[in-house]
Amino acid sequence: MVIWLRTSKIAMWIVTILRIYLGFRWTISGWTKIVGPFSAQDMLHGAVENPVLDDTGSNAYPWYTEFLDRFVISNIELFDFIVPWGELLVGSGLIFGTLTTAAAFFGLLMNFSYLLAGTVSINPSFILIQFFILVAGFNAGKIGLDSWVVPFLRKKLPFLKRS
Repeated sequence: MVIWLRTSKIAMWIVTILRIYLGFRWTISGWTKIVGPFSAQDMLHGAVENPVLDDTGSNAYPWYTEFLDRFVISNIELFDFIVPWGELLVGSGLIFGTLTTAAAFFGLLMNFSYLLAGTVSINPSFILIQFFILVAGFNAGKIGLDSWVVPFLRKKLPFLKRS
């Protein structure tokens, strides 16, 4: 399956369609937050006050709740900036196929952050699609700007060269 995702032209087209769909979803989400009034403060307070519970009724992720309470909420202005712009950049990277695997990775990071905070929504579907994009690797961005960007970066940055 991994070899097929990384080498097949059919997989390249399938992953490209999924990538563009997901990119539009991320872009719309980010743009809506940028142009409209957005603050994550209420959602974060809700996540701290009503954390995700495990099967015993205890906080399933106390480390994450602590991180939200002590770091994120106290730096809310920073996160109110990072979240919408991060969503917009992830979406743009996926739509244009630019640094596709990096965009998918950071999308996964945001989706898991939302899940750890207790927001299920569309996150599991996004995680599944982004997982396939990551596994497909360079094949996911061949129909996109990665076909020019990745070779350029590999030429200019020695640590990215294939061995």
